[in-house]
Formats: sequence, structure tokens, C-alpha cells
Amino acid sequence: MSEVRLAAEQRTEFGKGAARRTRRAGKIPAVLYGHGSDPKHLALPALEFARVVREHGQNAVLTLELGNASSELALTKTVTTHPIKNYIEHVDLLLVRRGEKVTVEVPVVVLGEAVPGTLVTQDLTTVQIEVEALHIPDHVELSIAGAEAGTQITAGQVSLPQGAVLATDPDALVVAVNVAPTAEDLGAEPAEGAEAEDRLVAEEAAGESGES
Repeated sequence: MSEVRLAAEQRTEFGKGAARRTRRAGKIPAVLYGHGSDPKHLALPALEFARVVREHGQNAVLTLELGNASSELALTKTVTTHPIKNYIEHVDLLLVRRGEKVTVEVPVVVLGEAVPGTLVTQDLTTVQIEVEALHIPDHVELSIAGAEAGTQITAGQVSLPQGAVLATDPDALVVAVNVAPTAEDLGAEPAEGAEAEDRLVAEEAAGESGES
């Protein structure tokens, strides 16, 4: 994952009202913390940061340009979005150093297709890894090409980039390949029930006709 430069401003106002004013100005309230330093309250440009998250994911590493020729390296830790309007409300940033390792969650992308007649279920969509801050992968890949029914792939079997260490339980199930249920398995009982109901309706109709 590449490093991204982003201008940031120090915030001097706090609270909900100040946060709303920040957002109305086209910026996102953010807090930068870590390494025992005092938290820094920042404002990030909303459009530019949203583009960073869209292109680099929520593990984006930012070089924050704070003015006066100073800058900080930060990992995006938490992005809070509005539950209805879906805009970014707040961002938590973790101060990192070059060469430092961090623990992050990365998506697991399943590639390929299992043999015909199987059903693939993915129990884990992400795994945690420990990796150098400037070498966080966008995702890790897992191939199920040609996998047969009964195949189970655990977190410990997922290939990781060089230098990365798995933090998730290696025995945690990521993908399982099972025998696909047949149409009979899925619909036998409902079909029988529907036929019985149709017979009952027909019998009632016949009875009413005979009575008339």
C-alpha cells in the first residue's frame, strides 16, 4: 500500500457543535494519537480523504502535512460514517514510525471455483496480520480452484506477503467447501405441503358443488 500525502489543520474547537461546523466547512474532524504523545485534534479535507479510503481502503497510511514544514505518519484506524446519510463523521488516526509494525485487519479475497456440485461458504472475510506500516497489503488472496467437497481452509493456510505475521487464530475457519444441496433437498417438503393443500382445496370445492 502506497503512502498518501494529505494536508491537515489543527482544530482548536471541540464538541458536537464544533464538529458540525468543521463538517459544514468541507472537512472531517479527526484525532491523531499514539506513542505516548498528547492527542492532536485535526481537520482533514473531506473529499480528498474519502478518495483515499475509496482507493486505498481503511488501512491507508497518510503523511499528514501540518504546516510549518512539519508532518506526521499516521495509520487510519477507525472511520465513523453516518448510519443513514453515509458521509464520514469522524476519523481516528494512529501515529506510526517508518519501519514500525502494526496489527491490522485485511480483507480475504477468494479466487477460483470449487468443483461442480459444491457449495462454498466463507466464515471469515478478514484476517488480522502484523506487518510493517508502509507495507500493508490491500487484501490477501485464497484460491479454491478445483477444491472438492469436504475441503476446509483455515487462517493458517492463507498466504501472507513477505514480512507479515498472522495475528488471527491459525485454526479459525476461513472457507469451507460442502456438497451443494439438491433441488429435492431444498424443496421436497414445501412441494409436498403445497400439493396436499391443493388437494384439500379441490376436495372442498367438490363437496360444495355436490351440496348445491
